[in-house]
Amino acid sequence: MKVEFDNSLVTGNDVIDGQHKELIGKIDKLVACCEQGGGKIEAIKMLDYLAEYTDFHFGEEEKLQEAVSYPGIEGHKAKHAEFKKAVSELHEMLVEEEGPSEAFVAAVKKNVVDWLFDHIKNLDQALAAYIQNESK
Repeated sequence: MKVEFDNSLVTGNDVIDGQHKELIGKIDKLVACCEQGGGKIEAIKMLDYLAEYTDFHFGEEEKLQEAVSYPGIEGHKAKHAEFKKAVSELHEMLVEEEGPSEAFVAAVKKNVVDWLFDHIKNLDQALAAYIQNESK
């Protein structure tokens, strides 16, 4: 399964889009590692990096929201917390298993890929539109 940034994910905010491209690239590497029989240690390292980059990215998005007094900030933060929890649960799942299993890859698809794409297409695109309108 190839995980790629495409035009449906563009928010129009260069900072957010650049970070999304980086984040999606890391997710693609994690999925590829798992599907190609990468070891447990390698997958854990990739998942750890994904968690760190997610913290950075979400922090940057939340700073942008605070700077423009975005009215949806609390709901957006709650969704970010939901994603962080899902990544933490994936980490626990990977630690408990001998290595990345089909069930783990399916969980990554559902709880990371599908969740993130939906989040970008709905909440992040709405945020970027709000920022653009506020800057006029």
